[in-house]
Amino acid sequence: MSNSIKLSEKVTSFLNKPKRLFINGDFVNSVSEKTFETFNPATGEVLARVNEAGPEDIAKAVDSAKKAFEDGPWSRLSSADRGHLMYKLSMLIEENKQEIAEIDSLDNGKPMHELLNNDIPNAIGQFRYFSGWTTKMVGQTIPVAQDSFNYTRHEPVGVAGQIIPWNFPFMMAAWKIAPALATGCTVILKPAEQTPLSALYLAELAAEAGFPEGVINIVPGFGETAGNALVKHPGVNKIAFTGSTNVGKSIMREAANTMKRVTLELGGKSPNIVLPDADLTKATPGVFSGIMANQGEVCSAGSRVYIQKNSFDNVMADLMDYAKNVKQGSGLSPDTDMGPLVSKEQQNKVISYIDQGNNEGATMLTGGGYADKGYFVEPTIFTDVNEQMSIAKEEIFGPVVVAMPYENLDEIIERANDTPYGLAAGLWTENLKNAHYVANRLKAGSVWVNCFNLTDPAIPFGGYKESGFGREMGSYALDNYTEVKSVWVSLD
Repeated sequence: MSNSIKLSEKVTSFLNKPKRLFINGDFVNSVSEKTFETFNPATGEVLARVNEAGPEDIAKAVDSAKKAFEDGPWSRLSSADRGHLMYKLSMLIEENKQEIAEIDSLDNGKPMHELLNNDIPNAIGQFRYFSGWTTKMVGQTIPVAQDSFNYTRHEPVGVAGQIIPWNFPFMMAAWKIAPALATGCTVILKPAEQTPLSALYLAELAAEAGFPEGVINIVPGFGETAGNALVKHPGVNKIAFTGSTNVGKSIMREAANTMKRVTLELGGKSPNIVLPDADLTKATPGVFSGIMANQGEVCSAGSRVYIQKNSFDNVMADLMDYAKNVKQGSGLSPDTDMGPLVSKEQQNKVISYIDQGNNEGATMLTGGGYADKGYFVEPTIFTDVNEQMSIAKEEIFGPVVVAMPYENLDEIIERANDTPYGLAAGLWTENLKNAHYVANRLKAGSVWVNCFNLTDPAIPFGGYKESGFGREMGSYALDNYTEVKSVWVSLD
């Protein structure tokens, strides 16, 4: 493993400071004064201790957000001024991109090049894109009887509770916060307990940008306590959650008690299909990065690879070569291709799936190894797999791919859709007719043709079926945070 980069002075200073909750514009200790540890997954060592939000802290955050929404200066800001604040925050994120990348690499394990080339630019883009929407959410005037006048308004839903996962810590915070602010909502963000640090750094930048008190609140804690309290609180008007399907279902059930608006971006088991006419010089590395990027900890990862049987052996040989040449190490090392998994718990989960695959009769072509120091798992490729095996049906969330041959086009569409998930799908072909034919029939919220895992702040992202509902990003995300009001005026 090569030497890691030297940490920025700002990051060293940040790590040495107490990690408090950010409520009503101030960093405060949790009411219980409980703390929890966050770990460096490359070493397993404690990175920082963080104040743990509980139900009383959530209640304080809700009061703060509600007051800011209903009575504070946020509610009186013009749309243009709200957009200006968001753009100012995007500039501060850009100025601090190196520091944010270092924090996320330390806390999550992912390589710096992924953070600097994907996560952080995407987060900057979220605030810039949605800052432009603040002045463009318009209603309609609708023709009615001559003695009446009708118009509609798009109004913010209110206090938004937002719960994000640990796989893209800073980027997911931006995905959630930016559209909510654009509509005029106030937010309470609960970052994942495994990766709370970059969200707290974002809180510092929001304060520097000049957001009024209570508009943005960051409450690190555990799902069972802080997350559950956020979902249950009657003062929260909307819950936005990204995470596992099982947790999403429980949130949906609980939210029904207070009729909260809910959007869910959940799990996936996405197919990545190589057609016979694909350009394999692009398809093979694309298929590999489609599952192995971010250590496979991607909800839309192309974890089921389907290859036409005549090309199967050649593609598998090339995939094995890619896997064997991956350099694993600390995300801070400049030549690292793949970092560790986020936690010991996640490492154990992925290893258990690898064991299940072997026990169920699949053939492990390469990988399967793991480290005792740091939460590393080798890139792992299985073949001789059928769709009834757990490794082909269930979301593993690690660098594990199953590869299966197929005969013809209609067969593979049916097999690709035979899953409770529907988040994404990939397709590799040089035939335009086949590209549109397959893309139209795949039951997935995103279909990538001759690419995989591309995102953009202007493009909606979300799932079919048990992968959730509602859309992140693009103009569609604004619907998550607005109510439509119809106003009738009698002219009689």
